[in-house]
Amino acid sequence: MENKGVMIAILLVLSPILFTMAIYPDSFSLSWNQGRGGFLFAAAFIAAELIGLKFVIPKKRFFYCIPLIALTITYFVSLQFGVRDYIMSLVDVFGVLEYSWEWLFDFAVMAIFVTASLAILFGRKWIRIGPAGPIFLAGNAIILALDSFFPYDTLGPLQYIVPYFVQANVWVITVLDLGVATARDNLMFLNGDFGPFALQVFWPSAGVHSIIIYSLVMMAFLIKMRIPRNRKIIYFVIGILGTIFVNMIRIFSLSVYALKVTTDPEAWEEFHSVAGEIMFLPWLFIFLLVVTAVETKRLKKLESENESKNNS
Repeated sequence: MENKGVMIAILLVLSPILFTMAIYPDSFSLSWNQGRGGFLFAAAFIAAELIGLKFVIPKKRFFYCIPLIALTITYFVSLQFGVRDYIMSLVDVFGVLEYSWEWLFDFAVMAIFVTASLAILFGRKWIRIGPAGPIFLAGNAIILALDSFFPYDTLGPLQYIVPYFVQANVWVITVLDLGVATARDNLMFLNGDFGPFALQVFWPSAGVHSIIIYSLVMMAFLIKMRIPRNRKIIYFVIGILGTIFVNMIRIFSLSVYALKVTTDPEAWEEFHSVAGEIMFLPWLFIFLLVVTAVETKRLKKLESENESKNNS
């Protein structure tokens, strides 16, 4: 009965995401600021954390979620009846970047709904039971807000490390002799099989947003795990370094695409729009699974050793 209640809870929490997929299937682009693809990964986080959970949920809590679900679905339906147009009309009023502004409210609304519904279903324990999904959604909303109000290179602290990524990428291309590559600040000049191509790299394109989101999700994930603090710090640092490496691969792949595949701006932009999330999100899932597997195995070994000591 406990598992049945949790499965109902999962369906309730995911229902607005499933509804949005049904009425806006074309909007689920994997690009971080060009669609709702992040909803899919949030759903995966929610399901992964709740499936198998043993928790008794009072039936009345399910009914408390229904008004929230209705309000959230109403918001997404209303987008077709003037709400989206009104949101986009504010672009000129606030002078924000339209691409990120368009999806900011969707992620903010979904983050609020998921957080509120988990709090209703699991009470104060929700932060230890299922924090990854809400934090992932809220993290995306925060990054979209930053990119909206501080587009391109106007947010200095986040842009600071980008030239180092660019210089490192140029060095790798030169060492591998893939073409001619030079850099100046966040500008990269490439010349390969299809002629010259120039890239201007800003902090979202360099994957700085994924490092921030990773940090938030990983902190939430590690906080709920019962492992020594030193091991948590080690995992966190390894994850940060791995995320930076994945972002370096992303920039490298974008460069190689221009050097060896095509310099056509439209084709390159299509590849650019999905390259980051295709690499980052699987890496995040794989790393969390590896950490879980290692710690589960270590815990079983400790329990086995303790049983042996007690028996002896």
